[in-house]
Amino acid sequence: MLWKKVLAVIVALLLVAPAMAWRQLPAIGAGGLLHPARHVSTVPPPDHCDEATFDGVGVALKGWHCAATQGPAVGTIVYLHGIADNHASAAGAIARYQPHGFDVIAYDSRAHGTSEGTACTYGFYEKLDLFRVIASVARGPVILMGTSLGAAVALQEAPDDRRVTAIVAAETFSDLRTVATERAPFFFTKPLIDRALALAESQGHFRVDGVSPVRSAAELTIPVLLIHGANDTETRPDHSQRVFAALRGPKKLILVPGAGHNQSLGDADVWQQIDRWIFVSAAGRADEETRTSAQPSR
Repeated sequence: MLWKKVLAVIVALLLVAPAMAWRQLPAIGAGGLLHPARHVSTVPPPDHCDEATFDGVGVALKGWHCAATQGPAVGTIVYLHGIADNHASAAGAIARYQPHGFDVIAYDSRAHGTSEGTACTYGFYEKLDLFRVIASVARGPVILMGTSLGAAVALQEAPDDRRVTAIVAAETFSDLRTVATERAPFFFTKPLIDRALALAESQGHFRVDGVSPVRSAAELTIPVLLIHGANDTETRPDHSQRVFAALRGPKKLILVPGAGHNQSLGDADVWQQIDRWIFVSAAGRADEETRTSAQPSR
């Protein structure tokens, strides 16, 4: 009878589905991790900025090289964008800090925008790219300003680079394995997540557990300003809190009330605190407002 055939098909699908999921879901997860959506900027360079190509490790990185507009440069700010973003998101920071004597560098991270690269490795190779960019263009003290992915890259690069004098890191993750596990869909079991990460390591030629801003933080003695949305459900605030606890130098953590992911920099008061942090860091002095305990922005 027809119903018996239908039932047989359903039973067969139920038996086959777990095996299919075991094979296919890790590949889907690995692909999502390694290949974030590329968004190419069509925005022309701001005033006093030139299109530039920077040499990464085996990749060409596209972006802007922006000159200070007031007097000789007092330092260089390198702006590092977030996941699936591009260098155009630096436009606000460029307009803000050029008049204060800062050169500003912004570029598409590998596997983002128009830069080369086939896989995002969340700092494993990106920190080496950043080291080369700084070596080729930076003048004076270097301040790294990163959001999300960019914040994680900044924290991982700085321990090996004495040219970096301060960091502003918004919405960083503490380590890749933790944030990837937290962001995985509910139907990804731990074995599936582990298989997806192992597959990503194989395809991206990197080590997942080698991506750890919190471990790098323990090596940092330069001033670090951390910013995180208190209501961030994508990368929870405890990621920045773990990084904050590990830092050894002058540090401050701003938790922005009501802000979700990629919203913590939408607060004017936060930018005033960033200004103070950058200006004092560029002058080579300790910020009198530096705290050793986390505090809200208002």
